[in-house]
Amino acid sequence: MAMNDNQLERYARHLILNGVGVKGQKRLLAASVLIIGAGGLGSPVAMYLAAAGVGRIGIVDGDTVDVSNLQRQIVHTTDRIGQSKAESAAVTIRALNPDVKVDVYNQTVDADTIAALIEPYDLVIDATDNFATKFLINDACVLAGKPFIHAGVVGFTGQVMDVIAGEGPCYRCIFEEMPPAGEVPTCKEAGVLGAVVGVIGSLEATEALKLIIGVGEPLIGRMLTVDALTMNVRRVPLPERVPDCAVCGDHPTITSLDPQRYIQPACVI
Repeated sequence: MAMNDNQLERYARHLILNGVGVKGQKRLLAASVLIIGAGGLGSPVAMYLAAAGVGRIGIVDGDTVDVSNLQRQIVHTTDRIGQSKAESAAVTIRALNPDVKVDVYNQTVDADTIAALIEPYDLVIDATDNFATKFLINDACVLAGKPFIHAGVVGFTGQVMDVIAGEGPCYRCIFEEMPPAGEVPTCKEAGVLGAVVGVIGSLEATEALKLIIGVGEPLIGRMLTVDALTMNVRRVPLPERVPDCAVCGDHPTITSLDPQRYIQPACVI
């Protein structure tokens, strides 16, 4: 696949970058990524992946743009209040980079739909805001053998980790089960600094680009945590894959996606 003159100019800073170059850029142009959530995390992920030239991006979100979103969800604009978030994100991506094919899924993700949603894509981004969906993404991706990148944010802090089945622990290895409703404050209850969501989403995008290109050390078996108040950034070693993990262990008990397993009230990032 030869790049045209416009692409050679658009991606010039990648093409001269040691570790990316023409080979890496061609991998980006051929790659496909599904972003689940077009909110605070999904906004910078979508924009940076589109700017980098990821050839196909899917956006999944069943919500509409609200004025309270605009403090952090930078893929949307004031004149799109009331519009579908997935459609709004697609408008921004297409305006940013016409090279990118955008798939719009104006729907929520559930146990009945997620397998079909993730199937066509190389990589999945967890840009969601509640534990139920995070566990669902983990279980679906592990069962399907799809790599995914997890992130979470509340207040001034956030975290990022990569999950590749067979190469390190999954999300369920670390957190096992959803906490009882009300035990962990949601971002709606505790608040969230918009710029922090941007930092964590940008880190997710960085990890995605690294995995696609095949460069650097991905966050497999490690979780990056950020405390914006102190600017303390830590790379926390995680346990090895847990042999008795319910989904990726030696004798898994989760072998299909039972909708009753993923019921929990959602918060709004």
